[in-house]
Amino acid sequence: MTPKRILRRLSVAGAALVLLTPLTPAVAHAKSVVPKIAWGSCGSDPKLQPFQCASVEVPTDHDKPHGPTTTIALTRLPAGDPAHKIGTLFTNPGGPGGSGVDLVQQLGQQIYTPEVRAKFDILGFDPRGVSRSDPATCYPTEAEEAAALAKVPAFPVTAKEEREFIVEAAKEAVSCRLTSPDRLAHYSTANVARDMDLLRQAVGDEKLSYVGYSYGTYLGATYAKLFPNKIRALVLDGTLSPEWYSGSNGDRNPIGVRLRQGEGAYDAYEQFLAECKKAGTACALNQLGDPKAVVEGTLERLKTHPVQVTLPDGSLLTVTYALAVARTFSSLYDPIGYPALAATWVDLAQLSRPNRTKAAAKASQALIEWNRRKEDYYSIGNVLQPCVEAKQSGRPLAYPLYAAAADRRAPHFGRFRAWVGIHCEFLGIRDTDAFRGPWHNKVKEPVLVLGTRHDPATPYEATRPYADLYPDARMVTVEGWGHTTIGKSVCADRMITGYLTRLQAPADGATCRQDRKPFDPIPTAKRTLSPLPR
Repeated sequence: MTPKRILRRLSVAGAALVLLTPLTPAVAHAKSVVPKIAWGSCGSDPKLQPFQCASVEVPTDHDKPHGPTTTIALTRLPAGDPAHKIGTLFTNPGGPGGSGVDLVQQLGQQIYTPEVRAKFDILGFDPRGVSRSDPATCYPTEAEEAAALAKVPAFPVTAKEEREFIVEAAKEAVSCRLTSPDRLAHYSTANVARDMDLLRQAVGDEKLSYVGYSYGTYLGATYAKLFPNKIRALVLDGTLSPEWYSGSNGDRNPIGVRLRQGEGAYDAYEQFLAECKKAGTACALNQLGDPKAVVEGTLERLKTHPVQVTLPDGSLLTVTYALAVARTFSSLYDPIGYPALAATWVDLAQLSRPNRTKAAAKASQALIEWNRRKEDYYSIGNVLQPCVEAKQSGRPLAYPLYAAAADRRAPHFGRFRAWVGIHCEFLGIRDTDAFRGPWHNKVKEPVLVLGTRHDPATPYEATRPYADLYPDARMVTVEGWGHTTIGKSVCADRMITGYLTRLQAPADGATCRQDRKPFDPIPTAKRTLSPLPR
């Protein structure tokens, strides 16, 4: 699996369950035994030779340190200069449901500067319930899950689709509850933070050095509440407001509405169209007229007249309005992909024109790539973490009203993101050890908080409120586009490097620009990276 596919497949999902009486960091947990890590080979694949792999057992319930255990898979890229090693840099790629093992093995040698790689072991772990770490699955086999999900659209549009979508979500939630009840009952971010603290001790670090992207910033905020005196350095990139996520601010909307991803995505979408218009011939959409008029007209036609294209294997891809919105959302994560997104919309505009013949057209390379960008993680259980720890609306039948209101605020994307929490309304499992606020913490050390101006997944407007949760947060604004700063700004990379290696935090309110504009030519000598979705 390519790095781009690994990073594209993670997205915000899930919603909230019942808000319990908040636990506080003062709640005592029995002391868990620190695991011993036996690092070894990651296998025979030559690409994995630079890495070491291991797995450890941690308590499934940290209140019962000698009870059942959960397997945590981890990998590390050893420090290049062990004689001057500072310690271990822990990472989280977001999601929830993202694999930290995949992040480090696929991108660890690229997204961290040589100085960081020299001074730190770079460690990635699959959080409990995810991927290699006793995954919380929702069906007995991957084939059964694929069959169950094959008929479900990215999100519903018509009233009939909305009714069917709610019914299918209820069925899927019941399947999750029956397949992985014990894993889901201990699935909270607070337990992931407790696992991470055991791993910190296992590698011999007195304090934690951590980089969290997107949802990983929520893990960082949770760790900061539970272990405020165990932090050396926190880099928090693409901030997820813990108050919005958990619902601790009293907002009773579904999590997909609370997170304001619809608004963030619509802003990024408008930025894509505006930058396209300014780019002239560098953006293919301009050959058809005003980019916004072309795309909006095509979206409107797709609502009633999906287009079919023939894939290289002879199968048909039906591009519906919902699929087009969902794929556009994921394409907005990285501005380096804007030219390809524009080319795709040229194809769709031409295929959807009223006078086109009804025969299925041969898929262009752009549409073939769109088809490859499927949610291919197994299982949907990977993204149910919000269900066991965050507040739900308690009104699943009202989702059409929530979605319609969100669509008015943020056309296309508001409706899409409003539905991501529907499964949680039916799950019926909660983790009583979850932490749900309040979120202001007592971390004494400066922390580094980064926000991108036009981020589709973690809206920039959450960045300053997130930073204000820390006594000494240094907020850096990256003036540009896309989700997180990965691979986009040498300026931001330098600030992160100085902070991690020398604890030199920039001034609060610092700014950086991205290295290139969305439709600038791509330097052939520079390898580009997709960002981390939330």
